[in-house]
Amino acid sequence: MTKACCTPTTDGSDGAPFVEAIQKIIPADAGQQSELRAALINIPGGFFDMGARKSRFPKDRDSPRRRVKVAPFRIAPYAVTNRDYGRFVMATGYRTVAEVEGWSFVFQLFLQSPEQFQSPPGLPWWRKVDGSFWAAPEGPASHVDDRPDHPVVHISWYDAQAYCRWSGLRLPSEAEWERAARGGIARAKFPWGNSFMPGGAHAMNTWQGHFPHENTGEDGHIGTAPVDAFSANGFGLHNMTGNVWEWAADLFDDTSALGARVQRGGSFLCHDSYCDRYHVHSRTGTEPDSSAGHSGFRVAADVEA
Repeated sequence: MTKACCTPTTDGSDGAPFVEAIQKIIPADAGQQSELRAALINIPGGFFDMGARKSRFPKDRDSPRRRVKVAPFRIAPYAVTNRDYGRFVMATGYRTVAEVEGWSFVFQLFLQSPEQFQSPPGLPWWRKVDGSFWAAPEGPASHVDDRPDHPVVHISWYDAQAYCRWSGLRLPSEAEWERAARGGIARAKFPWGNSFMPGGAHAMNTWQGHFPHENTGEDGHIGTAPVDAFSANGFGLHNMTGNVWEWAADLFDDTSALGARVQRGGSFLCHDSYCDRYHVHSRTGTEPDSSAGHSGFRVAADVEA
C-alpha cells in the first residue's frame, strides 16, 4: 500500500454499516438526475496508452505503459464541489464516514496549534482532528461558506458512492479517468503536454516552497482551488491533476486485503521533493473508509443508447 502524496489511511474497518447507509439513500428524482447528467462531457472510446514508461514509485504500479481500450463514456468537467455535495446532503440527510467516526485528517498548516493533535505513523504533517468533515474541513470552527466552488474534501470512497447513488451517476473506472485526464494527448505527463509549467505559467494547483512547512502559493492557492481554476484539457476537463485526489471505482490491486481503492491525479500537496504524483498516470491505493483534507471525486456515466 502506498502513502501517496502524504495520504493517510485508516487501519481498515468493516464497511458493512457504510454500505447499508448508501443503500438507504433515496435517489434524486428523474428531473434532478437528468440535470446532473446533462453537465457531463462525452469522451470518445478507443485505444490509448495507459500508464508510464517507468515509474518513480514502483509500489504505485503505474508502469509499464500498456495499450488499453475503453468504450465511450461521459465524465464531469469538474470535481464535485462543496455546493454540489451540500445539495446532496440537504436532500438525503447523509452523514459521511468522517461524521460517523467523529474525525478526519487535516493538514498541519491549516491548524493554529497542530501540536495538540495526533499524527498517523510516518506522516507528521497530517493531524487527526475531531469534528473535521466536508462542511468543517479544518475542524469545528471552520466552514465552506466562502468556498462553494471548491472541490468537496474529507470524502471517503463510500461517501463518493453515496453521492453517486443519489445522483444516478457513478465513479469513473481507473482507465476511464486516465483516458479523460490525457485530453487526447498520447503519452504525455500532464493533461496539456510534458512541460510542468507550459510557457512558464502554473497550469495546476500543487505545492510550491519547502514541503511540508512552507507553501508560497505561487500558483495562487495555498489549499484547494476552485474547480474551474486553470485551463481545461483537450476534452474540456479542469484540474485532472493537482488540487484534490479523485476516487476511481477500481480496487488498487488484487492483493489489497482491506479492499483499497484507487485515487488518481495528485493534489495541492504534491511536490517533487517528496511526492510528485501530479501526473496523468499517477495513482495510489487508499482504504475506502479513509478521508482527508485533499480527497475528493468527480462523477461519470455510461453513454446512453
